[in-house]
Amino acid sequence: MSTDLTQEIKNNLTLIDEKIADKCKYAGYEGLAPRLIAVSKVQPDDRIEACLNAGQRVFGENRVQEAQTRWQDRKGQYDDLTLVLIGGLQTNKVADAVALFDEIQTVDRIKLAQALKKEMDKQNRPLPVMIQVNTGEEEQKGGCMPADLPELVATCADLGLKVTGLMAIPPVGEDPSLHFHLLKKLAKRHGFERLSMGMSGDYDIAAAMGATDIRVGTAIFGAREYS
Repeated sequence: MSTDLTQEIKNNLTLIDEKIADKCKYAGYEGLAPRLIAVSKVQPDDRIEACLNAGQRVFGENRVQEAQTRWQDRKGQYDDLTLVLIGGLQTNKVADAVALFDEIQTVDRIKLAQALKKEMDKQNRPLPVMIQVNTGEEEQKGGCMPADLPELVATCADLGLKVTGLMAIPPVGEDPSLHFHLLKKLAKRHGFERLSMGMSGDYDIAAAMGATDIRVGTAIFGAREYS
């Protein structure tokens, strides 16, 4: 393991933490800095190990199968590791997701909520979840439409799912603050305290607007290299 790589990622984490702290202080959220989720999809093993060596313990993954290859063995090595599913989930992957992840932030439809509750009961793993909201109402993107949110919230409550908050991914090319504001408004309306919002390009804005979870990949690991 390269000590230079570990130091590089540690420096990146420090810069992100400092930027978040400054934004939170300016916005009046001092002492309430959001949790940083390191988005590790597609990252090679040496960068994952460097990030772990730098002290990061909360990681987000988009795909269940990819996450299994990366984290199945590592979960037994780190007692304080937290894995968060931040990508879309198909119902045929629910059993694997419940077994591997510690949180699921992308509940976006009733059928998925039902499948998750059934599998959590089966595995005796009552995981916390978030509801993903499609704030831009984009047809090609996952997430519950804002108009459908009350029904999904009510269904999750009836099922007994532990919904802790809302998550969103703003449309590319639009002002993210508008979408963060909408998500915050919807969360307040439904009594949720947690907001998963903000990525490498806009996490500072999200922090200033009260995010409790921020999902950052490139700013920590560097640019992804897709094969």
